[in-house]
Amino acid sequence: MMRKALAVLFMITLAGCSVTEKETPATPELSGSTTGNSGFLSPATYAKLQTGTKDQIGLVYINPNVNWSQFNKVMIAPVTMGLGPNDNVSEQDQQVLASYYYHALETNLSKYFTVVNQPGPGVMAVRVALTDATTATPVLRTISVVIPQARILNAVGNMATGSYAFVGTAQSEGEITDSMTHEVLAAGVDKRSGGLSIKNADVWEWGDAENAMDFWAQRMATRLNELHTGVTPTT
Repeated sequence: MMRKALAVLFMITLAGCSVTEKETPATPELSGSTTGNSGFLSPATYAKLQTGTKDQIGLVYINPNVNWSQFNKVMIAPVTMGLGPNDNVSEQDQQVLASYYYHALETNLSKYFTVVNQPGPGVMAVRVALTDATTATPVLRTISVVIPQARILNAVGNMATGSYAFVGTAQSEGEITDSMTHEVLAAGVDKRSGGLSIKNADVWEWGDAENAMDFWAQRMATRLNELHTGVTPTT
């Protein structure tokens, strides 16, 4: 069981790309619907989001006036969870999910940028939320303490059985800002549905959410590197 769990947890790029499919997220500013709005981003930022192309995330905004070459560091904020008041997700499970997402971002972004813990010149501030896309008004909770990677597997082993929030779909919202001026550099909302990952439910109850988080972390790192280096995105 532990060997199977290790394989699932650390096949980051492969798992993220092979077992999730793009869905259409919704926000009130874009569709008139209340579904999918968490309030994590500001109303002004929501209003700037545009529907992504076939190979982009669901909703996206890229500030056209940014000199991306000046940014070579990232500061990653603690992950925020957005759950409905009736969601039966323990604080321990939320902690594991938030920590997994944080480490996925750290692992992928550190391939291209220096990860720092203080704002400064050339530092992008990254903040993300994992939200329940089926809940009209999620309750936001920032997970301030990050579980070390070495302890995540132990935490997974103690997760309550039957906890299947996010199975099938998961939605994330995020933004990148200038850590000094707080100007929004980019933002996005994306929703992913699970595919073959549902078959791994006996190994990792949060399989669909895990695969989606891996996908988002890898995609963010790749896109920011392309913007920083001036490479035209190919996907």
